[in-house]
This record gives sequence, C-alpha cells and structure tokens, in this order.
Amino acid sequence: MLNRLETQSPDALLALIKLYADDSRTDKIDLGVGVYRTDDGDTPVFAAIKAAEQRLVDTQDSKSYLGPEGDMGFVNALMPYIFGDDATMGGRIAGMQTPGGTGAVRLAAALAQKAGLERLYMGTPSWPNHAQIFRDIELEFAPFEHAKSDGTANIDGVLEAIRSAQPNSGILLHGCCHNPTGVEYTAEQWDAIGDAIAETGIFPIIDTAYQGLGDGLEEDAVGLRSVLAKVPEAFIAYSCDKNFGMYRDRVGAFYIMADDQAVLDKAFTNANALARASWSMPPDHGGSAVREILRDGELTRLWLDELDTMRERMRQVRARLAEAGQTGGVDLTPLGQQNGLFSVLPVSKEQVAMLRENHGIYMAGSGRINIAGLNMGNIDRFIAAVADVTA
Repeated sequence: MLNRLETQSPDALLALIKLYADDSRTDKIDLGVGVYRTDDGDTPVFAAIKAAEQRLVDTQDSKSYLGPEGDMGFVNALMPYIFGDDATMGGRIAGMQTPGGTGAVRLAAALAQKAGLERLYMGTPSWPNHAQIFRDIELEFAPFEHAKSDGTANIDGVLEAIRSAQPNSGILLHGCCHNPTGVEYTAEQWDAIGDAIAETGIFPIIDTAYQGLGDGLEEDAVGLRSVLAKVPEAFIAYSCDKNFGMYRDRVGAFYIMADDQAVLDKAFTNANALARASWSMPPDHGGSAVREILRDGELTRLWLDELDTMRERMRQVRARLAEAGQTGGVDLTPLGQQNGLFSVLPVSKEQVAMLRENHGIYMAGSGRINIAGLNMGNIDRFIAAVADVTA
C-alpha cells in the first residue's frame, strides 16, 4: 500500500539549515530560520519563562488530562492584551488553547469550512504553511497582491479583493508584523479594511503571531481591534512562539467572536469536536508558563522588559538598513517602515544563490530575510554583499 505514496519535496528551509551548518566560514550569516536572535546570535529562553517554569516545578501537583479547550487560565489571561479592556466584547468573544498558532490557523480554517466557507482570500506572499493547511483540508484559497514592489501596503488590492469576493468567502489577514513582507497597514487603512468587510459580509480570519514585536503590544493590536469593532463575527488565531520565545513548546490560542452568546456556545461545541479529533488536547507546559507570567505582576514586568529589548534591537537593525538606502539594485529604505522579524528583498533566486556562495549569507529563495539575524557587527557586510550581487 505505501508504494502508492508520492515522494514529497523536502522543506526548503530545512535544506537551507543544513547548508548553513555545513558551511565552514566563520563570518557566515543566517537570515533564514524564523526565530529571534540576540546580538550574539543566540535564541535564549526568556528569564520570565525560566522563572515561571521553576514555579511550575515547585507547585504543579498533577499532569492529568485537560479537555480539548486546554488551559483556560492561559487563554483568558491573554485576552486583555489581544482585545483590550473589554476583552470579551460583552460576552461575544471566547477562546481555547491550541498547539501553537499553526493549530489555531488550522482549527479556524476547518471550523469556517464546516460553517459553510467555500473559499478564503489570502494576500500573497504569505507564510508558506497557510497555503499548505488550506490545501490539506481542501479549502479553496484565492490569492491577491497585498504588497507593492516598493515594500509598502497595496491597500487598493486588499480592498478590491474584499469587495469583489464571491459569496460564502473569507479573508485571511495578518494582525501585525506581516510574515514574510513586514508590511504594515496604517490605522486609517485598517479602518477601511474593517468597513469593507462589514459592507460585504466576507468572513475575517485574523492571524496574530508577532504581537509586541512591531511598535508595542497595544499598538500592534490596533488593526485587529479596529476590524472586530466593525464586524459581527470573526476568528482569531494567536501564537506565543515569538513574543514569549516558546517556539518548540507550541503555545497558541484560538478565539471566536460571534453575534451573541448562543451562537458563540454553538460554535465552540464544534471547535471542541474538531480539536478532539485532531489533537485531543493541546500540550500544557508552555501555556501554563505563560499563564504564570500573566498572573504575576513582577513576572509580567520582566516579560515586557524582555519584549521591549527584542523590539528595540530589531528597530535599530531596520533603521541601519533604511539608512543605507539604495544599495546596488535594491532600495533598503522601505525596511525602516516595516515591522517584525521579516522582510522580503526584491532579489532573484540567482542573486540569493550568489549571496550564499560568494558571501556566506543564507536566506530563503523568495528573498525573505530574518531581520534578527543581523546585528551591528555584520550588517555593513550584508549591505555591501547586497550591493555586490545586485549592481
């Protein structure tokens, strides 16, 4: 039976990781892997997480099962940071824990499909796993251009996709710090997006994976809150991978906003059934650590300080890139106005290969770079290398 399977293409990023590991050059630069790095190139465990984990070691008295909804203390503790002071919007929002943001996205797509969604509009380029998830559940997705070649938002393209959407459609939006482009919508653009969604009735799914890594926790929630204030229902997928450094612990949450409590309750019976069939219940450890942080004022302050340090470092890197301006055939100026871990350089696959082979600089074939892979010790060499291969 197994011989009927078709060989799948290996993950391009995993291949890039191996190439980087095999490169003996001491000045090589890794801009491929999507994790935050310090100036020293490390991806450390947050001090706040270490303290919370120690508290769990000292006080946790059982590893018994939770239900498919997971740790509701974790889910509810996140809500004021995501949705603001009226975190449930008068009882219209509730959530459940998921295995990372990926689990939340898959659950959102599957539940929307079960409710009658036939296609999902998605700005491209997007996180590659979005398309893989939608293909796997056989949900049609329709791409549209959400970013201009100059590295700014194509708001006209977004609004046109919403206004021309077919019936029983949804739209996937990145809540902030777009992966992979780094493109952000202004507050005015988010208002226009929310108005268009409300006018057309298209169903919004908002993927928020980088809150706090752009302009700040509150600032990065402006777009999401703006849309939710205008629409009757929505799904929100949330990840703690980046803003708590919990990559391998798979810490995420899925939230539903419905018209009223009865609809919300009915939707969650379906979400729980889908979760039970998919992963039964989410892993507990990471969510418990985040819960401990958000329930303790001192740990919360420590976490916020660490998040501030990460954000400031990436802002410094972006400012230096923008300062370089026109670099060979690439204008780096727009990177200063973008946000988050990623940006996409307008370079060809051949130029990406030249950067790797001639300069030891590793990035995805799409031109996506991880901003946190740069620091003040290697950034000028990176700028010179880009000028060399694009001149």
